[in-house]
Amino acid sequence: MFSYLSPEQRVPSDHPLRAIRLVTDTVLKQLSRLFSRMYAQVGRRSIPPEKLLRALLLQVLYTVRSERMLMEQLEYNLLFRWFVGLNMDEPVWDVTVFTKNRERLLKADVAKQFFQLVVEQARDLNLMSDEHFTVDGTLLEACASLKSFKKVGGGEEPPPDDTGNPTVDFHGEKRSNQTHESTTDADALLAKKGAGKEAKLSYSGHVLMENRNGLVSDVEVLQANGTAERDAALVMIERIPGDQPVTVGADKGYDTKDFVAETRNMNATPHVAQHNKGRKSAIDGRTTRHAGYAISQQRRKRVEEIFGWMKTVGGMRKLRHRGLQLVGWMFTLAAAAYNIVRIRNLATAIEAEKA
Repeated sequence: MFSYLSPEQRVPSDHPLRAIRLVTDTVLKQLSRLFSRMYAQVGRRSIPPEKLLRALLLQVLYTVRSERMLMEQLEYNLLFRWFVGLNMDEPVWDVTVFTKNRERLLKADVAKQFFQLVVEQARDLNLMSDEHFTVDGTLLEACASLKSFKKVGGGEEPPPDDTGNPTVDFHGEKRSNQTHESTTDADALLAKKGAGKEAKLSYSGHVLMENRNGLVSDVEVLQANGTAERDAALVMIERIPGDQPVTVGADKGYDTKDFVAETRNMNATPHVAQHNKGRKSAIDGRTTRHAGYAISQQRRKRVEEIFGWMKTVGGMRKLRHRGLQLVGWMFTLAAAAYNIVRIRNLATAIEAEKA
């Protein structure tokens, strides 16, 4: 009549999440002092930060669209309960309580610290290069409709024909970030990836990738203002640890005199792709003649694998959150999740080779 079975017994010993949780728990132990200061000792019982962060990682790894759906999964999914650390009879948190507790992690900038500890763990396993890197950026579609992009100080508008989804006529109206602003997400700016592409309200997400195994070494999220890719790249290059010379690969969008000069001032060699449409390149044969330049141009394409994973699996194709700070927080957590999956895959491959 009675069956006593724990979630631990229901998860296969070779399940991929076991190795991922092992990496995650190692990082969380290093954050235990920070979590102890965050956990409220008075008032209503709060969610332990360790469980909250594990749940957010599951949301990224399993592409759960919303936190409400995440709570539903935790209600009946034994695998999710095991990973988060919930027993069979423990109640699942209310979605509003979960969101409020996540804001506490946001204020403490836990995602950045979590990401940095994951990177340190990869370095300890000798999985990362400390000399050769690649920078790139991508547009992240904001959680805001083009209908919310209205003229600043435009005055009163006529009553909508439909309060839920009003009709808006943009014909003949010139819209730009200088004159218009989104009423739902003021930090999102109108941007497009290239000529002939559709302009959307977006943010600009950037990564610094090490070239040995394609792991994310640093991240930065800025407003999509047209120069964000090069600005973020310089910030991340400056944060590279150590004072040894490094190489930085990049695509043609970084082939400008200012970017190349600033990169060299930081003791980094810019291995940027050269323009081939009549525009004079900022680099010449003194850089391109070396074999390392060709290797950087070959390895830099792997950065698209990071963006592809973060958008298709990590939920970054269409953002679910608003505001530069929260979008940057979630982008950083998605990058940490990508690194954890890569560490697990690389460690498995190394063990297989030894066997």
